[in-house]
Amino acid sequence: MASRARRIVIMGAAGRDFHNFNVAYRDDESVRVVAFTAAQIPDIEGRRYPPELAGSRYPEGIPIVAEEELADLIRRERVGSAVFAYSDVSHDHVMKIGSRALAAGADYELLGPDRTMLRSSKPVLSVAAVRTGCGKSPVTRRLALLLKERGKTVAIVRHPMPYGDLVRQAVQRFTSLEDIAVQDCTIEEREEYEHHVIAGMKVYAGVDYEKILRLAEAECDVVLWDGGNNDFSFFRSDLELVVLDPHRAGHELGYYPGMVNFLRADVLLINKLDSAAPEDVAVLEENVRRERPEATVVRAELALDVEDPEVIRGKRILAVEDGPTVTHGGMKLGAAVVAARRGGAAELVDPRPWLVGTLKETFEEYPNIGPLLPAMGYSDEQVSDLREVIRRAECDGVVVGTPIDLAKLIEIGKPNTRVRYTITERGTPTLADVVDRFLEQTKSS
Repeated sequence: MASRARRIVIMGAAGRDFHNFNVAYRDDESVRVVAFTAAQIPDIEGRRYPPELAGSRYPEGIPIVAEEELADLIRRERVGSAVFAYSDVSHDHVMKIGSRALAAGADYELLGPDRTMLRSSKPVLSVAAVRTGCGKSPVTRRLALLLKERGKTVAIVRHPMPYGDLVRQAVQRFTSLEDIAVQDCTIEEREEYEHHVIAGMKVYAGVDYEKILRLAEAECDVVLWDGGNNDFSFFRSDLELVVLDPHRAGHELGYYPGMVNFLRADVLLINKLDSAAPEDVAVLEENVRRERPEATVVRAELALDVEDPEVIRGKRILAVEDGPTVTHGGMKLGAAVVAARRGGAAELVDPRPWLVGTLKETFEEYPNIGPLLPAMGYSDEQVSDLREVIRRAECDGVVVGTPIDLAKLIEIGKPNTRVRYTITERGTPTLADVVDRFLEQTKSS
C-alpha cells in the first residue's frame, strides 16, 4: 500500500499546514506526506513535525524544509501533489507558487472549509478577517465580554501559533499570565493571549485542534474562534463574523484566503472608520454592496487610549507596532503611529539606521515597512535584537502599539507609553445585536 500511496508535500507556516495534515492526511493510507515546507515565520525549516503528533504511520516524524526547496523536493521525492496551506498572501502569490509546483511536475491543491472544519457539540461563533491587522483581537474581546454579560461561559480558541516545542504545545490552555509565562510564549503569542486572560477568559491553542476543541467544549457554553492572519476557521461555525480594513480597501478581493472569508461571512465588520480616508471607505463599501449585499454590516472605529500623552507631545517618537501586521500584513501604520500623529509628535523616527541582526533581515525581506519598528519576537534572538534597536535609536520617547505591555518583557530604557484600543460601533447593528442574533439562532443547542 505505502509504495502506491500518492506522495504529498504540504506548504505552510506552522499553523494551517499542521491542521490540514491532522484532519485530512494523518490517517489516510492512500497518501504519504513526505515533507512540510515553511514560509513567513523564521526558524521553522530544519525541524520535524514530531512522531508523537504525526501518528503511527510516521514513526520518524515529517521533515520541514524551506519553501525555496519546493521544486527540487517535488522532483527528488516524486511528489504527486503540493498542497498550499498558509494565509495572508496575494492571489498572485498563490498562483506563482502553484506554477512552480506544476512546472516541477506536481498537482497543486487547496483544501476547503468542508474538508478541514471540525464540528463542535457547542455553538461556535468565529471571528476572521480579510487581512492580518484588521483588528480581530478587539472585536473578539468585545464579543467575549458580551457573551459573558449574557451569562455564557466562553472558551476562546485561538488560531495556532506553535513556534516552540510542538509536542509540549499540542494542547494549550491559558487562564492566567503565569500559564503564559510557564509555556515560554513568544511576543506574538502573548499579543493574542494576554488580553483575554486579563479579562478572565479561558484561552485554548496549540497544534491538535480536535483535542483542543474537545477540551474547550467540555468547559464552556460557547466556543469563540479567534482567527489568525486572514485564515478561515478550523471549526464549523454557527455564525461567521469577518473584519474588513478600509486602509487596505480592495484587498478583500485580492488576498487568500481572506476573500474566502469575505464571501462566506454572515456579518461583515468595517473597522477603523476613524482613521481611514473617506475615499477608501467608499471603495470598500461599494465592494460590499456589489459582492455581499445579503450580509449584515457592522461599522466601527478603534478608540485609542494613550497611557501617558506627555511622552508624545512635541517629541521625536519611535513607534513600536505589532510585527505580523506591518510585515506580511503590509500595513504602513498601526496604533502607535496613529497615536503619535494624533498626540502631536514632532517626528516619527525611522529605526533603519540602528537595525541589527534579525531586524535588519526583517527590513530586507519587507522593504516597504514605514517609519516604525515591528515588535518581532519569535525567538530569544529577535527579542534581544528588538531591545538593542530601541536602545540605539535616537529618539525622545517610545510608543508601544502592540497589544501587550512590552516594557514588562524588555527594558526599554527611555520614556515610553502604551496604546490600548477598543472597538466602538457606529450606528446599528452593533456587536451586541450580533451576539443576540447568534444566541437566538443557537438557543436549542
